Amino acid sequence: MSLIKNLNKKYSDFSLSIDQWEILDSGVTALMGPSGSGKTSILRVLLGLEPCPGLTWNFLGTDLAALSPPERKIGIVFQGYELFPHLTAEQNILFAAQARHISSSEQKIRLESLSERLQIEKILKKSAAVLSGGEKQRVAIARALIGSPRILFLDEPFSALDETLRQKARLLVKQVLAEEKLPALMITHDERDIEVLANKITYLDDGRINMPVGNFQA
Repeated sequence: MSLIKNLNKKYSDFSLSIDQWEILDSGVTALMGPSGSGKTSILRVLLGLEPCPGLTWNFLGTDLAALSPPERKIGIVFQGYELFPHLTAEQNILFAAQARHISSSEQKIRLESLSERLQIEKILKKSAAVLSGGEKQRVAIARALIGSPRILFLDEPFSALDETLRQKARLLVKQVLAEEKLPALMITHDERDIEVLANKITYLDDGRINMPVGNFQA
């Protein structure tokens, strides 16, 4: 069970007004809605990057909202991937591991495992600046997963890829999430993302959950 309560926050131009919302603790919850509806604001609040007094987030018996951002152990793949261009792919991944104070031995084990599954062994020593869009995405996923997060946030994870690469990337993400036994919250506008990955859909409009759609198996 992953139950969020009192996600209420006022901004200058709109408000988040979510009294209660359940995110799957197994599978992928998709969050859809028009631009400006508050999707990114929700991610920032749940990541702990913005204060939200009164918020509680019961995730498998732990109130994540009461923890600091690092303690929440949330992995995130940003829409633009946000890799450091002056670092290699490997350095980008290990930067996240070091920030989470993962031991050197565990870093090595996780890097080898993720590199093999995400098919990035041959690009680890390349500068992030020269990677293709698909390669950057896989490196960003490895960076998000290396700390063994509780949950993965995916912010429009396939929008920067051309249509040929998107389907391959969707299937790869689906496989890795299953192997890691990791739940995910995915922001998307793409119906195909929903068809392939989502187990539950929530629709957000003007900061409110307007019409949550029932659970289903992708």
